[in-house]
Amino acid sequence: MKPVITPEEASRLDEISQVPIAELMERAGRAVALEAARMGMGYGSHVAVLAGTGNNGGDAYVAARHLRRRGVGVTVHRLGPPKTDPAQAAAELARSEGVAITSLGRSLPADLVVDGLFGGGYRSGAPEAVASWMSAGRTLAIDIPSGVDPSDGRVSGPALVAERTVTFDYLKIGHVLGEGPDHCGEVVVSRIGLGDAEPALFLAEVDDAPLPSRPRTAHKWSAGSVLVVGGARGMTGAALLAGRAALQFGAGAVGLAVPDDTASLAASSAPELLHYPIDSLPDRFDTLVIGPGLGADHDELARKAIESWEGTVVVDADALGLASLSHRGRMIVTPHAGEFERMTAEKPSSVAAAALARELGAVVVLKGNPTLVTDGGVPWVVDRGGPELATIGTGDVLAGMIAALATAGLEPLAAARSAAYWHGEAGRRLAATTTVTARRLIGEIGRLR
Repeated sequence: MKPVITPEEASRLDEISQVPIAELMERAGRAVALEAARMGMGYGSHVAVLAGTGNNGGDAYVAARHLRRRGVGVTVHRLGPPKTDPAQAAAELARSEGVAITSLGRSLPADLVVDGLFGGGYRSGAPEAVASWMSAGRTLAIDIPSGVDPSDGRVSGPALVAERTVTFDYLKIGHVLGEGPDHCGEVVVSRIGLGDAEPALFLAEVDDAPLPSRPRTAHKWSAGSVLVVGGARGMTGAALLAGRAALQFGAGAVGLAVPDDTASLAASSAPELLHYPIDSLPDRFDTLVIGPGLGADHDELARKAIESWEGTVVVDADALGLASLSHRGRMIVTPHAGEFERMTAEKPSSVAAAALARELGAVVVLKGNPTLVTDGGVPWVVDRGGPELATIGTGDVLAGMIAALATAGLEPLAAARSAAYWHGEAGRRLAATTTVTARRLIGEIGRLR
């Protein structure tokens, strides 16, 4: 996992650091220069360095000095004189070593633009002087591209689009949420010696996405069983997709309970699943998925099922309005942004998702790009998925995957996080060769197991 912090936490770490600010600035600027070199800047190249008036600008002056030492042609275009002592010292040292420094004007041709204007200290839209640099070519941003709010990734005006961003010790929220990922490009985290941080989020990595293996002696019921309830007329496919996904992702036995008027269709479409009437749910299954294609006519049935189920319940789609019911077992709810707003009357966010999880005593999977997963503690960000998953039925596939991992023995938070990770990874792999559909996605998740 990668901790993700707020800009305020980054400022606090600077203030309490045992390393002098001037030394932190030196380390940061050197890291930026090395990244520019990795991007091909060397003898004969020309780099335009945009420097702000704060310590982010100080990092830029240090980077310019180190690039100059490598034989790179460097010009610093400054927004104004440095306002902090360390930044002033960095600027004077750069000038003394032959770095050209001029006022920020209209953009000029360069092999690379280094954006050191604002970093984590900026909040709303870039000023007029920066506008002509917005499309100046390849850009390497220091900390976060100018015009991107580091606290939430919002862009409220012109903003630089970087090919690569160098940040220090920790990712910031703006790197992973909102429009930030579209502007940051590849984010490189360089260690400069800040202390331990209080994370606001965790970014999930492959080690945070376990896939339980079956023991040699497993049989279909000991491997974990899932019951999917839903599939009303016109929406039978949703329940079928969830059931098939659970089976493909490792559940040993999967049952499907649908209304009488769709039972024949469901049974003929998926003979690999067990089939039951919706008004007589069996009690031998470990994990319940309720909601895919359920419709509005079965609220009372869903209410009873949620309240009486003793295992894990995955509440999805049409059953989400019942998530506030008391339940005997463990609950995972899976709203997308619109469903989340209907449930909470709030805009979706990591803070709001954690609050809902605490209110329900459940794990919340706030689906989107990225997906947020939380049990009320520090939320996890799962960024593996992309726009290829914005197609009908992929959410039903995710519900089945979560249930498969929960029934295999993972705790709800781990099951939800891991399923979201591999759901996104399967989408990415599939999109590399073909159009992503829910049915194709089910085949791809089977290859991951």
